[in-house]
Amino acid sequence: MVPTTQPALRPPGERRRAPSRILQPQPFHSALICVALPALAVSPASGQLTGEGLEGYYRDGRRILSHCEVRAAGGEPLVVQGRLTGADRARFVGTIRRTGDRGPDPEIRMERLRTADGIERITFRSSSAQPVRLPVEVRLGTDLAELGAVAAGIPGPELRPAVHGSGLRWSGAGAHAVVTAVPSPQDALASAGLLRWELDLPPGGQRTIELRAVLQHDPAQPPGAPYPGRPRQLVPSIPSPRTGPAVPRSRGDRPPCPWSPAQLECEDQRADALFAGSLDDLRGLLLRDLNAPTDVYVAGGFPWRCGLAPAEALWTARMLLPLGTRLAAGTLRTLARTQQAMPGRDFGRIPGTLRDAGPHCPASCTGVEATLLFPVLLAEARRWGLPERDTERLLPAAERCLTWLRTATAAPTTGRWSYVPDPAPDGPYRCETQAHAHRAALLGADLLDASGRPGAAELRDWAADLRARFRSDFWLEDRAGGRPAALLFRDGRPLPHLGSTAAHLLDTGLLGGGSLAPGLLDRVRTGQLARLLGGPAMDSGWGLRGLGAKESGFNPFGHRSGAVRVHETAIAAAGLAAAGHEKEAGALTRGILDAAAGFGHRLPEMYAGEQRTADGVPVPHPAACRPAAVAAAGAVQMLIAQAGIRPDAPAGTVAVRPLAGAPLGAMQFTDLRVAEEPFAVRISRLGMGVVEAAADRLQLGS
Repeated sequence: MVPTTQPALRPPGERRRAPSRILQPQPFHSALICVALPALAVSPASGQLTGEGLEGYYRDGRRILSHCEVRAAGGEPLVVQGRLTGADRARFVGTIRRTGDRGPDPEIRMERLRTADGIERITFRSSSAQPVRLPVEVRLGTDLAELGAVAAGIPGPELRPAVHGSGLRWSGAGAHAVVTAVPSPQDALASAGLLRWELDLPPGGQRTIELRAVLQHDPAQPPGAPYPGRPRQLVPSIPSPRTGPAVPRSRGDRPPCPWSPAQLECEDQRADALFAGSLDDLRGLLLRDLNAPTDVYVAGGFPWRCGLAPAEALWTARMLLPLGTRLAAGTLRTLARTQQAMPGRDFGRIPGTLRDAGPHCPASCTGVEATLLFPVLLAEARRWGLPERDTERLLPAAERCLTWLRTATAAPTTGRWSYVPDPAPDGPYRCETQAHAHRAALLGADLLDASGRPGAAELRDWAADLRARFRSDFWLEDRAGGRPAALLFRDGRPLPHLGSTAAHLLDTGLLGGGSLAPGLLDRVRTGQLARLLGGPAMDSGWGLRGLGAKESGFNPFGHRSGAVRVHETAIAAAGLAAAGHEKEAGALTRGILDAAAGFGHRLPEMYAGEQRTADGVPVPHPAACRPAAVAAAGAVQMLIAQAGIRPDAPAGTVAVRPLAGAPLGAMQFTDLRVAEEPFAVRISRLGMGVVEAAADRLQLGS
């Protein structure tokens, strides 16, 4: 072959540029992920950390150990089982064969217990009738890369270690990773990153090696500095709490669990496993606010949102209100400290990032959603039993959110109210944003009235005006009964595509007396939306698609254009149940339960919206968080919605209105919280609810 063109001339010494590398998420959905933020451990089923993909121990958003490979008796153990035993720990069991062993039965077995805190215990047990001398070596290594870079597929080069005490130490990027071993190794080869032992196992005896990996920051260089030689703009920014010099994290250092030890016993035992697994995931995502360590919130999820994600933190706290109000109080206080306090159009707004909204819509702002969720969470937390002193303390921040709502919808040129724009003042006007705003206005007015503050009448007038205009402008009539528009552009043009964001129109909120706030849609149109969401174009059989299968641009893996988003399916199921459309609510709930079984009852943030088949299993989205706060909390909300609990703690009442027909069979919830007291309810197979435990001062309603 002869080239037909002359090669380009380059100055002497100039090097050819390497082709740009395509960044893509690293696979991790088949990995065993131990989470106890700000600590993480990602392992393959074998337990051998080889540095592939996201494997390794992490602390404060940095990988402190990428390699941890065990060899014994000259070879690798044969791992026969690897599984999670909790959200923050994993167990691996293997066998070891030695030269000269006879028969198929191994005499030496190995157990590795790994926790997210950076502690690993490797135990060797002998069943031999003779003493055994077992040579063991562990290869260690790290790149001290940031989690965002590793998750995007651009890890750093492996660093050279140095012998340090009873282990090894690596330095780079303004940080140091230190691994110590107990007992101390007989030999340490820094050049190869090896620690070696000669273990003497008596007949029927055992020996344990404990490894501890910690991260130490260089005081001369702030945490989070980019790795030398790596362009900062190529590394995705992933929030991760910084705690300064790190030490092994004990269980006493972890945030206390801010919700009750609730339990579910259901005739469909998959519901029990999903309920327990979701709460376990959420415990692993708990974080303290560094500015006020007593305030606790839930991080967004691994690996993309390991820090505070305002909208998701609020959604999680709201969905967990039946388990107590402490998480809501901590989340609200944390976000109140971030609120915009400078006078201007953004006064009262909670900061948030832009997020992609699919192929048909411009990006939306999580800050707008969080600002509108703030007064809703405070108002509903009060109904569930948030103490009045906490309500009074948080009320000024909620009032600032409502001030932003009035400012954002004021139209000074016409003197009329407008829709809430998202993300910019010039629009567009999203369907779900108007639902958030309408709910915020009604629940905010209820909150202001209860506290004797002015402004409630104006908010109710605005909400009534919004309902009238929304039913005219956003509803698109057709022969099938019509549908809501996804959004209106600034010039009034509607976007007719139907997606899962329409589920927010069913989420109305809880007012005084246990009543539900009116929705943006009337009863007839709510019924039509229920039929659309329950139809095959939207219900994949595993949950609600982000975009209808018949819409242009549908993509089963589109995170806003076809994938199933668990928390929106949960919102739809709870809203449908509250509106009396129990058939559709039950179908969505059973679909999520079926999908959860395919993920080991640890739901990812989203998965492919492919049509369910008899022998199929749901497929995770490559960029989905797992564990994910809103997915785990959504599963909890969806299950508790079966009981239909409607409290009004200030008035001393609570009502239970379970779904007729009990789609999941008989069930019992214990250790819920209403008015900060234990609450238990039993639902029979016929859908009859019986309250078995409640605060003495609560009056039970129907």
